[in-house]
Formats: sequence, structure tokens, C-alpha cells
Amino acid sequence: MSPVAGKKNTRQRLIDTALELLWRNSYGSVSVDDICAASNVRKGSFYHYFPSKMDLTLAAMEADSVIAKELHDRIFSASIDPVKRFELLAKATYEIQAEAAEKYGHVCGCPCTSLASEMAGQSETIRLKFEEISAIRKRYFESAIRDLIAEGVLPASTDAKAKAQELYTYLSGEIVLARINNDLTSLKDSLQEGIKRTLGIRKEAIDE
Repeated sequence: MSPVAGKKNTRQRLIDTALELLWRNSYGSVSVDDICAASNVRKGSFYHYFPSKMDLTLAAMEADSVIAKELHDRIFSASIDPVKRFELLAKATYEIQAEAAEKYGHVCGCPCTSLASEMAGQSETIRLKFEEISAIRKRYFESAIRDLIAEGVLPASTDAKAKAQELYTYLSGEIVLARINNDLTSLKDSLQEGIKRTLGIRKEAIDE
């Protein structure tokens, strides 16, 4: 292994470990020592790559956003029927949360949303990073909503941007409540219909 590859692996290992620990726990409960121990990286090496836990947290949020973008690129492909895109979103949301709950023993929610909620009023940097990430996700929604309008599934008068924000708020709330209640029942049984209801998709419009 080349020295450069080794450096990349160490940095990535820190990011992956931080994302996992922050996702299943919280920012306040995870220390630099915890991250170093779990990733098998010396503390001196940690500070070589990241000046602080906050810097690593931002890198972890970015890493999560890259994973989410890859998922959204697949789900919201223009080749997929726009109604189907939102059905796939509901399915993927539940499956991701179910897999994490199985692995960690409790519902974890969205790592970026949890971080932003925990650090609200304490870190403008995390707030701005969350805002950046959420804006990207809402653009996927908005594009699909415009396709729904073009296909006549939603009225031409629909404000796509406002509807995307409404959907993002609904989806985020459902995931947060699942974490608070440590219960995935709502995500499993009613998220798909809840998304369609929020969008204003009528069954008759799909069947026409």
C-alpha cells in the first residue's frame, strides 16, 4: 500500500467511524477519544486530518450527503415514473432505518437531521451544512413534482417548490418521530400513502 493510500484510508476510517457513532448516539456523547478508539487511529493522527471534532463532523455530514445523493440519483431518475419515484423513496427510507435499527438495536433516524437538531443554537456551521444538504434533497422532490404536474397527476397551479418543502418537512418529521418512539411501524405501514397525501396525489389521477 502506498503512503498516499494509507493516508486516505486513515482519514476515511475516521469519517466512517464518526458517522456511525454520531448516527447511533449523539454529538455530545461522542468524544474524540471514542472516535479514535473505535477507528483504531491514534489521537495525533486524528488531529493531523481534522483540527477538531466539529471539522470531522462536517466531513461526516458531507459523506452522508454523498451516499444520499447516490440513492436519490437512482430513485429520482427521469426514466422512472414520477409517482413510482416517491414510492421508491418511501420504501428506501424504511429499509435504511430498519437496517440501522437491526444493527444498532434502536431506530437511528437521519444522522444529519439529528445533528442539526441537537446543535441548533450552538453551531451555525452545522446549521448551514444541514441547510445545504436539505436544499439538495428538496431539489429532487421539486423536479419529480414538476413531472407530476406535466403528466397531469397534480394540478397545473401546484407550487412545486412549496410542495417540495412541505414533503421534506413531512418526511423529516416522520423519521424524527420514528427515532423518538423507537418504532418503525409508521414508516413501514403508512409512509408511502402519507407522501402521496402530502403531495396531493389522488388514486383516480394515477389510474386515469
